[in-house]
Amino acid sequence: MQRIKQGDDVIVLAGKDKGRRGKVESVLDDRVLVDGINLVKKHAKGNPQMGDPGGIQEKELSIHISNVALFNPSSKKGGRIGFRTDEDGKKERFFCADSSSVDG
Repeated sequence: MQRIKQGDDVIVLAGKDKGRRGKVESVLDDRVLVDGINLVKKHAKGNPQMGDPGGIQEKELSIHISNVALFNPSSKKGGRIGFRTDEDGKKERFFCADSSSVDG
């Protein structure tokens, strides 16, 4: 079970977008793609046969997973994640600081 999963609300800890929040779009090994974070401008050459006008386009690049933390709504900060098993024997994620469950 991963500490950060697709659809989680995260806060950026380091880099040019430090302090901004976003939702994880995808997890790629040790990198995450966060919606609206780490935007870069890419100069693209147009292709008239494909109907692509080209020009300057903005796109999102991935961030290393160590530079984001799961957002804790109760403390309004990023929090560390731990794992424990509940009464049914299922593994669940929880915030280490206040021991509340992440998904519930």
